[in-house]
Amino acid sequence: MRFLLRLASLVALAAAVIAGTIDSIQSVAASAVVMTPISDAWQDVSPATLTSLQSSLSYYIHPRFYTFIFQWLMLQPAFAVFLVIALLLWMIGYKKPPVTGRFTA
Repeated sequence: MRFLLRLASLVALAAAVIAGTIDSIQSVAASAVVMTPISDAWQDVSPATLTSLQSSLSYYIHPRFYTFIFQWLMLQPAFAVFLVIALLLWMIGYKKPPVTGRFTA
């Protein structure tokens, strides 16, 4: 299970680097800071899944959750969202080093 969490963390980190690279290229081309929201990036990649997620969240979960949390999340920069996901997955899959071998002489 730890391997799968670390692998998912690596994939999220790669997505964050790709999103950050795209934003930096667009920022240089526009001579202004450009940060693509996760909703725009998701719309470019797979619009059908975005609309199905939005409809299922608004149907199965309370509408206030959808309006406050989900729409707030969709306005955040894509690279930042993927970095937070990568960090959370890595922290869940982290294995602590054994304590016994550290202090022996």
